[in-house]
Amino acid sequence: MYESDLTRFMRELRQQKPHIAIEQQRGRALLWDRQLDREELRQKQAARVAQQAYVYQTKV
Repeated sequence: MYESDLTRFMRELRQQKPHIAIEQQRGRALLWDRQLDREELRQKQAARVAQQAYVYQTKV
């Protein structure tokens, strides 16, 4: 059965360092797996300023 070099490398890496999966989960939880504060999100959206059509043009 064919096994690519990348697949072989990943399999061997996971065998040598089984803690990598746990570190990946911690890193994901740090940025992605968190609860959103709906009120804070609503305030940010309400405070947003519309961008001009041409951002480098100054108002005269």
